[in-house]
Amino acid sequence: MSIEQALQARSESKCELCGATENLAVFAVPPSSDNSVDQSVLLCDTCRNQIDNPEQVDANHWRCLNDSMWSQVPAVQVLAWRMLNRLRGEGWPQDLLDMMYLDDETLSWAQATGDHLSDDEVVRHLDSNGVVLEAGDTVTLIKDLNVKGSSLTAKRGTAVRNISLVPDNPEHIEGRVEGQQIVILTKFVKKQK
Repeated sequence: MSIEQALQARSESKCELCGATENLAVFAVPPSSDNSVDQSVLLCDTCRNQIDNPEQVDANHWRCLNDSMWSQVPAVQVLAWRMLNRLRGEGWPQDLLDMMYLDDETLSWAQATGDHLSDDEVVRHLDSNGVVLEAGDTVTLIKDLNVKGSSLTAKRGTAVRNISLVPDNPEHIEGRVEGQQIVILTKFVKKQK
């Protein structure tokens, strides 16, 4: 049985958020590690487009979450929680969020994309030019850096590939230079295009 067939059976061929029956497709709930049935939902075009394009959200469409937030399917709970958080400025979504319960594992999954954070709360790692850095990016050092606790000097112009972000500090990234994992201040790097 394919993922789509399994989701059709689970949802009774309806959008798992709003109940629509037209233009249904599989939606992998990010950040999904595998495209399994447990990490996917069946959504209509309207729900999918508004999830992917936050600027096109029609708050009244999402009143359907009043019903779907009670789903026993964690992937549906995650999407309902994320959309309610995205819309909480409308008033009524906050009331639903106050009633909603997610177990710790599902809540961690729901929070993984940062949709629930306001723009002020989001930790952004910016390079020396103010460009947003993301995990996996390649950066270039813009000055020679002496690595503490080592005789290594990371030279200006060195490319650091596949960086990782320090989650709670927007001024630090980690990367490998000459085989050694080091912490680098974001003000000393430039993102490569």
